[in-house]
Amino acid sequence: MAKKENPTKPSANNIPCWSDNESVEQACRRLTEMFVGLGQVPRIDKGQQPAQRAVFRKQHGIAYGKFKINPDIDPQFKIGIFSKSEYECAIRFSSDTTPSSPDLHSTLGLAMKLFAVNGDKLIGESNTADFIFQNMDRFFTKNAQQMCQFTTAGVIDKDYDAYLNDPKNSDVTNILNDMQKVESSCLSAKYWAILPFKLGDQQIVKYRLVPEESEVGAPCVDNNYLALDLQRRLREGSAKFRFEVQLRTNPETMPLDDAQAVWSTQQSPYVCIARLHLAQQNITAIGQAELGSNLAFNIWRTLAAHEPLGSIALARKSAYAASAKARHTANGQQLQEPTKLTNFNPEQAQEADSECIVYAGIYPPIGVMRVGNSKDDYFIGPQQPQPVPNSDEYAYRDKSGALKRQAAEFRIYGFNAAGKAIKELTLDNADITWHAQLANQKSSWYEFQIALDIPEAADAPPSLLRNNNVADRDKLHINGGQRKLSGKNVNSKNEHNFIGKFMDEDVYLGEMRSDNHGRLIMLGGHGVARNLKGDIAVTFANNEGWYDDISDGPITAEVVHNSVALRVEPAWVICAPPDYAPMQKSVRTMWDLMRDVAVNSSMLARPQRPSFTEDIQPIFSRMTNLQWVNSGFAGAFGWGGQFDYTTPEWLAKLSDPSPAYQELRRTLSNNFRRTGVSGAQAPQLWPWLYGDAISIPPTGSVRQHATLSNLQLSFLDQWVKGDFINDYKPQSRCPVPTQPPTIDDYPVAEQPEQLTRGAMEFCLADAFHPGCEMTWPMRTAGMYMSPFRLKHALPDTQSDHCYYGPIMNHDIYTLAKGPLFGGQVAGGITRWMAIPWQTDTASCRDGYSSEYDPFLPTFWPARVPNQIMNQRRYQQVLDTSLSDSTRQQAFAYRTDWLDDLPLHGNPATYTNQINSMVEHFAELAIVQTHTGAINDEQFPNTMQVGMLPHNKAGEGLVNLASKAIQHSNVTLSVDLTHNRSKVDLGVTEKANRFHRIKGR
Repeated sequence: MAKKENPTKPSANNIPCWSDNESVEQACRRLTEMFVGLGQVPRIDKGQQPAQRAVFRKQHGIAYGKFKINPDIDPQFKIGIFSKSEYECAIRFSSDTTPSSPDLHSTLGLAMKLFAVNGDKLIGESNTADFIFQNMDRFFTKNAQQMCQFTTAGVIDKDYDAYLNDPKNSDVTNILNDMQKVESSCLSAKYWAILPFKLGDQQIVKYRLVPEESEVGAPCVDNNYLALDLQRRLREGSAKFRFEVQLRTNPETMPLDDAQAVWSTQQSPYVCIARLHLAQQNITAIGQAELGSNLAFNIWRTLAAHEPLGSIALARKSAYAASAKARHTANGQQLQEPTKLTNFNPEQAQEADSECIVYAGIYPPIGVMRVGNSKDDYFIGPQQPQPVPNSDEYAYRDKSGALKRQAAEFRIYGFNAAGKAIKELTLDNADITWHAQLANQKSSWYEFQIALDIPEAADAPPSLLRNNNVADRDKLHINGGQRKLSGKNVNSKNEHNFIGKFMDEDVYLGEMRSDNHGRLIMLGGHGVARNLKGDIAVTFANNEGWYDDISDGPITAEVVHNSVALRVEPAWVICAPPDYAPMQKSVRTMWDLMRDVAVNSSMLARPQRPSFTEDIQPIFSRMTNLQWVNSGFAGAFGWGGQFDYTTPEWLAKLSDPSPAYQELRRTLSNNFRRTGVSGAQAPQLWPWLYGDAISIPPTGSVRQHATLSNLQLSFLDQWVKGDFINDYKPQSRCPVPTQPPTIDDYPVAEQPEQLTRGAMEFCLADAFHPGCEMTWPMRTAGMYMSPFRLKHALPDTQSDHCYYGPIMNHDIYTLAKGPLFGGQVAGGITRWMAIPWQTDTASCRDGYSSEYDPFLPTFWPARVPNQIMNQRRYQQVLDTSLSDSTRQQAFAYRTDWLDDLPLHGNPATYTNQINSMVEHFAELAIVQTHTGAINDEQFPNTMQVGMLPHNKAGEGLVNLASKAIQHSNVTLSVDLTHNRSKVDLGVTEKANRFHRIKGR
């Protein structure tokens, strides 16, 4: 039904000056008033920030390129702009819709600005020239007068439908419908300038741009898919368009003032006279999008030889100029054309390549020692994120079978003013004195009940002082003291040992050493834990009267280089339990957590987009790698499992950012737990790990299970959209590492980050219950002085043992001078952990609700294995004399890691297990990488196998049972996994934090 006219309201039908007979000048003036005065300016007045254009408001991206004239073009085209060989240019891709509207069915625009175009322009004073195109070969109105009528119907009458439903305007309606085409990509669309232009004094032409060798692709459901596609394509490669002209050869069939008319290509074919080259680039680089937002385009900004023709061109002249002025004025920008393209480079204003060292830093910022019962032998902990696996029998044990300690090696690097590492500073080129302090505050600290920074802490039992019957708290504080070292090849000496006291008993916490360059080597304790009264441990975290030799403390150094005393950024060292699976990483590592904290607190810049190989692929590959330490992960994510996304076929799909696999990416991403999404408590969501607020039975907490970090989840969201860097290079299923074998093989500038990641990626961030190496305070930004670097307490408080009252809670730990924000003291990181560590390690198991799954979810399988492939099964898999069925069963079979823990008493109980762990922690298997079944597609070519001490190999319960069938082809039907004492873990304190809460 046609809209009833309001006689008091102006309309296209009752104002004579807006009739078919109005002048072009009147129509242009009215169009400017409506587009700018009644459309753009009111939006600005209502607070639009920044002020936007009147048309083609949705920007997809700005690309830099070259406009190159073909060297062999016909002389008749070598006029004006086309008489030169090439120009730098900026290309703005956009849609004629609002920035928040979907791309699908929108009209695409391409605006091109050429630089260094000399000569007077038809408007303005500049050395630039503009071309404007859209992805349609005709305009929807014939001329300015018709455009004015159409615009009045919408802007004044607020009723476009009445105009479009009028049969006499069917041509407008049809073209508008045709303009709602679906384009797959800005780079695969064709563009037309629509209007005619002069070419010198004698010729008239139309322009168009046609893509060359461009993948057509397909659209996707994302509202901004054109921007994402444009970013991806130019990030991965270049693009090229042919610039073509069509001569006006027949005035009768090629009108000048009918923008709806399409000139016949049969009468006058398009001729390619130039090419638009868009080089491979990052169009989201700093400043590039902002430049596009600031640029103004007007087809009249050109040489007189290319004057636009027709009334639509005249309307654009005034409307576009007025729109640009209104926008720039509102945004506080000067209305002037840029003279050249410039790229922002953060290092331009800095001495990025200077070799002048102005400060130094110790790396890694947090070093990790681990306990071991070997008297003298040790190994250096991971120094890069992907260390080369070590399958040597004595890699982690000494010749007696004792467990080696993991040492933390610290290095010092000199940095220039731009923050670039210039060289490592050693005793070969500098004077260095190392300082360190170790302490253990566990027994004098507060109980662990639950992470105090989560809402569930309000319902958990209070965190009271441990050993609160001991009045002299200093007797519980094991202070190893401060030590210093300077020199090469310094081995253990009494003055470099850290020895404190627990209730007057000496406790060795570790020692300082150095290598042949003077680098610091820190060694922790031997895994000793005791109760002086001989009482047994009864729980996982808060055993009264106990101590262990875990510790942590500050690492500092005095450095003089070229006679200048340098400022040295300090470090920290922690001592942790053994790593029983040295090549395993949790799905969310401590590095992931600390990176998230640093980005969220603006200490570290967030990458514009994730790298597939660095940020996305590891999430999947880590879950697959857990197949060697947990049967549930083995069955689903492991070799041949339904969720094994590490095959070359899967990786090719997952790394492809095109829309072809967007729904696949979305489906996989939706499997990851997000705490703000309904159903986040479901145990089947990924990752299959327990969280900070685990409770059996579950209380409904979204922290019952673990999640990825917020940064990891945001990376997955970008990955779904295809907004990621595809840096994946196909390789074999189990490739030999291609990264440099040692830290010294990396360029010096890369070594600090490698050391940081190497240390932190092999520490866990789930679950903080209380944790394996560090716990929940590490996700507090106030703990850090800079990314990954802990804030040190003032020197006069380094040895202080702080007392905060009888209870630790939110009111205490959030104090400005409290245990988190006031700077860390020796022992301040590990004091939040379980005492002794062995009882917690033996309690962190899998399948607490066995009726759901006996293997899932799980706690810390990357450090504390659940089920492993033992040596016998490994040998069976490699034994080609056995049947394929037997070998496959042997491969699938996993034995419980704790089966080899000697137990005292019968029957085996949870209490027996945690106490046996205190004495026998070094006798459990270490999961090491070994060569698999080479050239046998049934099995991987590398496997991770649980290696017992050589003097105990084959003597464990499961291994003894395995002997009987080692060379047999019979089915492996005996269920040996239940030879462990499968106690009801759900009733232990570890899983029942809320047992004191009424009603639960």
